[in-house]
Amino acid sequence: MPQITANGITLNYQFDGPEDQPVLLFSNSLASNLHMWDPQVPAVAGDFRVLRYDSRGHGGSDAPAADYTIDQLADDALALLDALEIEKVFFCGLSKGGMVGQKLASRNPDRLHAAVLCATSSYMGPPDLWQGRIDTARAEGMGGVVDATLARWFTQPFHESHPNEVDKVRKMVLATPADGFVGCCRAIQGMDQRQDLGGIDLPVLVIAGGEDP
Repeated sequence: MPQITANGITLNYQFDGPEDQPVLLFSNSLASNLHMWDPQVPAVAGDFRVLRYDSRGHGGSDAPAADYTIDQLADDALALLDALEIEKVFFCGLSKGGMVGQKLASRNPDRLHAAVLCATSSYMGPPDLWQGRIDTARAEGMGGVVDATLARWFTQPFHESHPNEVDKVRKMVLATPADGFVGCCRAIQGMDQRQDLGGIDLPVLVIAGGEDP
C-alpha cells in the first residue's frame, strides 16, 4: 500500500475509482483504519476517485507517542492532499474523522466541496470519560478497551447476526497502536468545536444511527 510523508509523518493511503472523477476523501474513526470503509467504497467508486488514509496513530501510518490535537489531525489531512497535489475534495468522516471534517469545514472551507459527518460530535466531554480509556489503554493495551468499544459500536442483535463482521472490527481495534489510540483520545478529550459550527458555509450532511449511544 502506498505511503507518503505529510505534516512530518508517514501516512498510509489508498486510491479507488477512476482518476478522472472528483476526489472523495474518507477519514477513519478512532481505533480503526482505512479498511473500515471497505463496504462503502464499491458504492461510490464509480462516481468518485476515492481517497482513504490511515489517520495519525492508526493502521500503517506513524503513531508518535504524544498528545495529538484535532487541529493537528486536520493538518495531516491537508498535508496529504497537498502532497498528492489535490486542491479540493468531497469529505466523509466517521466519529473522529467527522471531527476532522468539522475542523476542515470551519477552518479550510476552500479545500472542501461538501462534507458528510457521520456519528460524530463537536464536543465529547466529560474529560474524565476519556481519561479512563487513556489509562486503560496505557495499562493494558488495546485488549483492555476492545470489548467496551465493540459494545458501543454494535448492538447486541448485530453482534449475534453478523459475528464475522464484528470479528473483523475486533481485529482492527486490536491492531491499533496504543500510543496512537491514546494520542487521538487526547485530541478528542481537548476538543470543543461548538463555537465554530455557525461559521461553516458549505453543504454538510450529518448522519447518526438511531441506536448509537
